[in-house]
Amino acid sequence: MSPELVSILVLVVVFVIATTRSVNMGALAFAAAFGVGTLVADLDADGIFAGFPGDLFVVLVGVTYLFAIARANGTTDWLVHASVRLVRGRVALIPWVMFALTGALTAIGAVSPAAVAIVAPIALSFATRYGISPLLMGTMVVHGAQAGGFSPISIYGSIVNGIVEREKLPGSEVGLFLASLVANLLIAAVLFAVLGGRKLWARGAVTDGGNDDDADGTGSADGTDGTGGTTGGGAGTGTGTGGRTGAAPAPTAVAVRAEQGTGGGTEGGVGGTVLNPARIATLAALVALVVAVLGFDLDAGLTAVTLAVVLSTAWPDDSRRAVGEIAWSTVLLICGVLTYVGVLEEMGTITWAGEGVGGIGVPLLAAVLLCYIGAIVSAFASSVGIMGALIPLAVPFLAQGEIGAAGMVAALAVSATVVDVSPFSTNGALVLAAAPDVDRDRFFRQLMVYGGIVVAAVPALVWLVLVVPGFG
Repeated sequence: MSPELVSILVLVVVFVIATTRSVNMGALAFAAAFGVGTLVADLDADGIFAGFPGDLFVVLVGVTYLFAIARANGTTDWLVHASVRLVRGRVALIPWVMFALTGALTAIGAVSPAAVAIVAPIALSFATRYGISPLLMGTMVVHGAQAGGFSPISIYGSIVNGIVEREKLPGSEVGLFLASLVANLLIAAVLFAVLGGRKLWARGAVTDGGNDDDADGTGSADGTDGTGGTTGGGAGTGTGTGGRTGAAPAPTAVAVRAEQGTGGGTEGGVGGTVLNPARIATLAALVALVVAVLGFDLDAGLTAVTLAVVLSTAWPDDSRRAVGEIAWSTVLLICGVLTYVGVLEEMGTITWAGEGVGGIGVPLLAAVLLCYIGAIVSAFASSVGIMGALIPLAVPFLAQGEIGAAGMVAALAVSATVVDVSPFSTNGALVLAAAPDVDRDRFFRQLMVYGGIVVAAVPALVWLVLVVPGFG
């Protein structure tokens, strides 16, 4: 059995054990990296650790640390209320606002993980407060980032267009951008419909305190139906005596913290959250994070850690428990899996798989298999790195002229990035780590299942739409 095949089988075993025995997959992956790297790939410790994602480790720790402080002092509550006022209480619009915001950030040049790191904690805090599905909110943020990710002036777009030019392939900058935009917009629309968007529209507007406006007078502000029965909670629905469907969510931990005046006081309960020095400083820190990352191209993780330390020094009481709220289990999981993927790359497993597919004599079959390899590997590794490897691998059969180069490049780009909702990718990991007050194991499973659905379905669909019409 070849070393490459052994390494793939070991990865399958890691998934099976983690799923059936509830062992942290990251810890299993570290052990697998040690075993396969030492016994199969003949790597020393330095070779194994070469795949450790140090930059992602710092991003996960730094961003979750900074936003843990923001939650502790009530800043995220203030942002939630400001967002509600911005859309005039229409909670159903908020997922689309977050989609558009991250899309705009990446379209003008933000790296996708940086945009997600900035927007996801705020979006998921809002989801917790208003009973929106965290899966809906998190995936809308990630798909928004990918929707704008291939504009001609974006990071991803510039890289892919540069590869196309270097390989002397015909390409279309606008076509690449529109392919990603339309694909992610359609996926977002489906997600919105399936994961509770229609119920959010049925709820109508909410007050600043998070309760539905009750123009018909049949319901009460505390979420009851006027007859003593509860109309609903969380993402569920209920029907009051006036026939209105949906109700405000039950109070969440975020709401309770705001009610209790965490971080310096509120006026008039949840709806009256006001700014105080700690919250003003935290808002300034969040703005500084955006400016530093987008304007000065500074590392998001290191910048977030630095800002968190400054806030902790100034307001130690608000920040005392923030370190404990860093998503350490998520950090272990993601870093372990990516370290093992690094071992696979070091021993040539990914190149071996790509070259095997590229050597198939049937162009359309090779094209769809390359899309699937891009999707599967990118769910665990760098999307840009995978595109940089797969596009050159596709050159030999693209040169034959039977497959349209522009459509194939667009299909590879969409396949390799749309799967970033996977909890093992940087964006998915940021969403998982940023979600407050959720069952993290359950949320991880939801992201993993959804990521699997995307990996299984999207490459075939983009191949059918973008590649097949250009064949012949």
